[in-house]
Amino acid sequence: MQGMQASHVQTQFSLFKRILSSLIGLILVLDGAYLISLKKIHFGTVLPVLIGMMLLCYAIFYTWIQSYLKQHTRLDWLWKFGWGVFWLWCISLLIFFTYIHFSTQQQNTVTNNAKVVIVLGSGIENGQPSPTLAKRLDTAAAYALEHPQSYFIVSGGPAFAEQLTEAQVMSNYLQQRYAIAASHIILETQSTSTALNLKNSQPLLHTLGTDKTQPIIIVTSDFHTPRAAAIAKRQGYTQFSMLSATTPLYTRYNAWLREYFAYISGWLLNEY
Repeated sequence: MQGMQASHVQTQFSLFKRILSSLIGLILVLDGAYLISLKKIHFGTVLPVLIGMMLLCYAIFYTWIQSYLKQHTRLDWLWKFGWGVFWLWCISLLIFFTYIHFSTQQQNTVTNNAKVVIVLGSGIENGQPSPTLAKRLDTAAAYALEHPQSYFIVSGGPAFAEQLTEAQVMSNYLQQRYAIAASHIILETQSTSTALNLKNSQPLLHTLGTDKTQPIIIVTSDFHTPRAAAIAKRQGYTQFSMLSATTPLYTRYNAWLREYFAYISGWLLNEY
């Protein structure tokens, strides 16, 4: 009797795992596929699709997988080890997301009256700023309305399958949406990373009669602010204030996932 009850519980638990894996897998695939269809192709969109597909395959072939592993004990050990590594990674990701969440609640305390505002690029779509980049530009423009004598350095290089650079699109947006004079916008059109954004902006600061040791505003997204600030400090910016823009909800957690790997790559490349 007890054996039958144990078998029933095991069957129910197996069914629960298959259903849960199917639901999570489907959500991840649909989420990533939708954003990829919008030309948002990066770790934060591709990885959910891959993980989602693996979870769906796990749910579909669950019975076969369990039967096969019972016949191959060494593979069964590797399978369990792989799941252990995956769950440890999930825990580290949860810790990182918690850190990003709380860091976004403690921002936008501009402490200087800067002459120059550096706006970091964040992708363009069909010749227009991505929603994330538009938020950054809107935030920068709001500062300019209160400080009309300020200058912009818009930083962003060539974009995949786009004719214009990010910097050109950013400049057009500021001029057309906020009537900011072209003479107050300096374009940095070569950067492909945050570190390059800040490095390549330094010579342009000199053309405006200032440098990285003077008061500067750096505008980026809320989730990106801690890493951008760390890179700026490493490069010798000494009197900068971070001005953060909100991130659209539909792409927020994918952006956080991308930032997780950006933190790792930045550490490996000694960017901060």
